[in-house]
Amino acid sequence: MTGGGYIRLPGGSVVVALALPRPGCGGCRVRVLVHAANRQRALTRLRNHGLRSVYLRGNMQPPTPDEVTAVLHHPDGLVWRQAPDDDTESWHPIRALLRPANAA
Repeated sequence: MTGGGYIRLPGGSVVVALALPRPGCGGCRVRVLVHAANRQRALTRLRNHGLRSVYLRGNMQPPTPDEVTAVLHHPDGLVWRQAPDDDTESWHPIRALLRPANAA
C-alpha cells in the first residue's frame, strides 16, 4: 500500500504507519499505526486482524512524533484514525475499525 513508513525506536522496536482502505467504506482510507518488535511483526499483527493484503513498500510517510506517542500510549499498540491530519479526531483501537457497521 502507498502512504506508509516506519521509524525505529531507541529500544529497537518499530512503529509502522500505513494508509489502508477502510473496510466497507468504498474509497475511504485510514491511517493505521502499529508498534511491534520489527516491521515484519507489525505487518503480521495487521494480517492477524484480517487485513490480509498489507505491505510496506518504502518509507515515504513515516509516523510523526505525535503518532508515535499515540501508539506507544495505547495498550494494544495498534490504532487508527480516519483523518490523519485532523488533530481533533482521537485515535481508535483497531477493534473499532474491523467490527461490522451494524454493531457500532
